[in-house]
Amino acid sequence: MKLLFVCVGNTCRSQIAEAIANKIGHTSASAGTHPGIQVARFAIQVLSEIDISINDQKPKSIDNIDVSSFDKIISMGCGVECPDININLDWKLEDPLGKNIEFYRDTRDKILKYILQLEQLHTDV
Repeated sequence: MKLLFVCVGNTCRSQIAEAIANKIGHTSASAGTHPGIQVARFAIQVLSEIDISINDQKPKSIDNIDVSSFDKIISMGCGVECPDININLDWKLEDPLGKNIEFYRDTRDKILKYILQLEQLHTDV
């Protein structure tokens, strides 16, 4: 599946989702409606704990993504609204920005679970 993960800043949740989905074997990207300056330090750290490196990743704007090339577009939550984009799923994940490392780990684990569920649904079809 080709997946696009969208959030506001593209510094935490969507970056984590992109990295995990790519590691599992999907083609994925992430973007934000108002991208931040850099990927959150704790996002980088919790992914490194499961042998995924995103040290070279930078936040990206949804305006620079060809959304028509994705099978599913998934919002991480926080009321992301993209009037010209059809959001297929909203995972309603609380933004970990400013929270402790344990919150990031919990967010990472939820994202992994959701991606694996997506994969299961896709193979059941």
